Amino acid sequence: MEPLTWTGALGSFLDPILTGLAGVFAIAVAVQIVLSVVASGERVVTNPDGTLSSSGGLYGTSSKVTYWLGAALLAVILIYVGVGAIGGTSVGGIIGGMSHQLLPVWVALIATFVVSIKFKRKLGLYGKLFDSTVGMIGFALVMFWIFAGVMAGVFDLIVTHDSLSQVSGLKNKLPGTPLRTVEDGEFAWYLLGGDNLARDVFSRLFKGAWVVVQIAPLATLFAFMVGITLGLPAGYYSGRLDTVLSFVANLILAFPVILLFYLLVTPEIAATGIPNYMATVLFIFPLIFLAVLLNARYHTQPSFRTPLLVVVLGVMGWIYLSLISTDGAIVSTPSYTIPGLPAALDLFDLEGGILIVFVAVVFVNAPTVFRIVRGLALDIKTRDYVAAAQTRGEGPWYIMLWEILPNARGPLIVDFCLRIGYTTILLGTLGFFGLGLESESPDWGTTINTGRQLIRAYVHPLLPPALSLMTLVLGLNLLADGLREESLKD
Repeated sequence: MEPLTWTGALGSFLDPILTGLAGVFAIAVAVQIVLSVVASGERVVTNPDGTLSSSGGLYGTSSKVTYWLGAALLAVILIYVGVGAIGGTSVGGIIGGMSHQLLPVWVALIATFVVSIKFKRKLGLYGKLFDSTVGMIGFALVMFWIFAGVMAGVFDLIVTHDSLSQVSGLKNKLPGTPLRTVEDGEFAWYLLGGDNLARDVFSRLFKGAWVVVQIAPLATLFAFMVGITLGLPAGYYSGRLDTVLSFVANLILAFPVILLFYLLVTPEIAATGIPNYMATVLFIFPLIFLAVLLNARYHTQPSFRTPLLVVVLGVMGWIYLSLISTDGAIVSTPSYTIPGLPAALDLFDLEGGILIVFVAVVFVNAPTVFRIVRGLALDIKTRDYVAAAQTRGEGPWYIMLWEILPNARGPLIVDFCLRIGYTTILLGTLGFFGLGLESESPDWGTTINTGRQLIRAYVHPLLPPALSLMTLVLGLNLLADGLREESLKD
């Protein structure tokens, strides 16, 4: 078989159009930038965000031309993706092959947007997100990687080869290189080439997305559970409790983050069981949060509250014990073992490296979340509706969880999105330094570290995970901007 080209048969017609449009679009953007500085006499308009811009004249004309050129360029790119998704490698080359493999992701994205836009007026802040162009772009980028990670890691729908298998003769081969011998049902090409161990870069890219999708949102959620559970009483009660908790948070924040990560993921530290002890403490906060939340809401209805707490805490306790137990032990060192959940009842086992990284991320992010929640609680507790709840005789935890927390949701949701991005970068940093996860892990940081060793000769193993990390973090930042913009309109 012949190696694939990037655009295949489709490129013979569309490549010249794409090249021409891209060149003209670049010139149009440059002209618009120049006219925005030198043009005069146009009508000045006030934008929705309060800024001023020119309208009409040469600048207005160039703005329209740039807009339509950008739309045409985007349309050509969508043709590459759409036709490639249907025709595959035979029509669209490498791009077509990748688009065809990602067909379930495209379907899931389209379905999500169609349903969300149709019912956006009934979906609260999430629905308002679709009134923001920036928010929609960020949401699309984030959901692309979520769908891709889940489908690659759980359903095995996207990957073309096993992420750890090595094929003789494909070491550092360029994108589109065919396999020498193809068995029945085996994909015939390495779409993004092979790495220095002859593994498929394309498959490792999306398996790595599954690692990020597993750890980053959940670790951020756990950090928020810790920060909210401790930050609300610190801000509401103030006094000595606030002083002690703030001192501990500042102490952790004062320690260099990278050095803290190094210490937590060092094999010698891991062998002492310290990460397991930390997991035992940190992972219990969601349990505490739910218990206090439900008790505060239904404390006047004991006949309903008690069975609800028994069921919820029973299920959450089971999940909690499954998280901190590995092979039937909470902590297992050469000297002693602390028994945990029996293996027959253990729902899942976190790999040692993933557990350590998870704990490290929660431990580092929780103090920052604590300070944000504490500051919001200090401000909101002075509002009239909090005084009204106190007058009604509501308890402190009811006021904190059902009056203060809902009114702090806007800044917290925005920070949650941003913090997932920070966590993603931290995971990439840990993988780049070879800390925490196994050396053969397909996570993006480890893959970037492996690819950089031969970057002068072979760029293709390095660029896909680096660009993927960039697009995911960019999407999270744009999503946070869109949510902030819409939350301010409430």
